[in-house]
Amino acid sequence: MIAEIVLWLSWISLLAGSFFTLAGAIGLVRMPEVFTRMHAASVIDTLGAGLLIAGMVLQAGLTLVAAKLLLILGLIFFTGPVITHALAQAAIEAGLEPRLSDDRSRRLDDAADGIRDAPPKRPHRAEQAAAADTVEASR
Repeated sequence: MIAEIVLWLSWISLLAGSFFTLAGAIGLVRMPEVFTRMHAASVIDTLGAGLLIAGMVLQAGLTLVAAKLLLILGLIFFTGPVITHALAQAAIEAGLEPRLSDDRSRRLDDAADGIRDAPPKRPHRAEQAAAADTVEASR
């Protein structure tokens, strides 16, 4: 009876992991920019790989194979967010901006017309770079 429950849980986990891996892969293809693609990749990392490995651990039982799978799962969970953060920082340093940053600043500008306590508008990286170039040229 318990073996059958573990088998069912294993297959549910494997199927759910396959679904999230497929959904993340579709997201990688369909998303418009690097930042949203990184989000889709994180879905593959955490949910897809996590559930797939959990299903394999349930099928392996208490063996050395299960211990190795858990080690792989730990490595994925600890290195995935670090890599994603490093890629996002590199993209920002390269001058890429999220698409929503423009949309949010326009909404804030529109809201500033009607609201006194609207947050101040931050200059975009291009404006900051132009201002820095102007300061450098004046020296």
